[in-house]
Amino acid sequence: MDMQTLRAKLDEARYICGEDVATTLLVALTLGRPLLIEGAAGVGKTEIAKVMAGALDRELVRLQCYEGLDESKALYEWNYQKQLLAIQIDRDRKEAAELTRSLFSDSYLLERPLLKSIRSEKPVVLLIDEIDKADEEFEAFLLELLSEMQVSIPEVGTLRAKSVPFVVLTSNRSRPLSEALRRRCAYLYLQYPDLEKEIAIIRAKLPNANEHLAVQVAMAVKSLRENEAVLKKPSIAETLDWVSALEALGVSDLTPEAMERTRGFVLKNSEDLGQLSAAQEHQCSCGHGEGRACGCRHHDHGGAGQ
Repeated sequence: MDMQTLRAKLDEARYICGEDVATTLLVALTLGRPLLIEGAAGVGKTEIAKVMAGALDRELVRLQCYEGLDESKALYEWNYQKQLLAIQIDRDRKEAAELTRSLFSDSYLLERPLLKSIRSEKPVVLLIDEIDKADEEFEAFLLELLSEMQVSIPEVGTLRAKSVPFVVLTSNRSRPLSEALRRRCAYLYLQYPDLEKEIAIIRAKLPNANEHLAVQVAMAVKSLRENEAVLKKPSIAETLDWVSALEALGVSDLTPEAMERTRGFVLKNSEDLGQLSAAQEHQCSCGHGEGRACGCRHHDHGGAGQ
């Protein structure tokens, strides 16, 4: 795949990104390198894996990480119930050694996401989501897969990949990741989009949305993210949810009343709901947004984030 084809695929998926992101995706894909994407929650890290699965016409295999995640949930597990049933049926018909060997064959192996991704006949996109939530021991366990594209199962031996997955790891940076893992990956750091890019994302994802409303919502979200008192910054997905909610109500102008009625679509905890007024302070009195966006002349607004 060349850059022109990749850009066309990303455009088709309505994914807005800069040349740096597109270039990193292309090179990581070409070299078969895992891609580590870091950034705050809601900046679109997981979306990259979904978009690449669509662009490459591959299945998306997702491993959601959490504290205490181990091999049995990530790599494989033996079907113990089926093994016990086989023991009861075959114990008088097979020698002990033969029975033992048969119990650890493919027919009793339950594939989890990591094993499924490398045993697939067709390449997949493997998303290891929020790797920073897993323990350091699990992170170390991943190194063999990321560097050699193989895994070791004690009862079976080493299993090499039948096809090489495109691996995407995401991290919210809740804890530092090891240098060993970082060395094995290409790297992207994503930030919240600037105003122009956020408006472009709204246009791409919600092409029928009111243009004036899209600009107002993007500006309000920008103000909320800049407000240090807001604990959980609105994600890109929540920006789109807010526009959709306003459109569903037939709202074409983001008035204080409209903000109040739909605030639960952009802010998701009680502490942050009271901060919505900070975004209102950035709205232009003529209803077109801030002066620099609407072309009107206004005095500078006060408020959080400035």
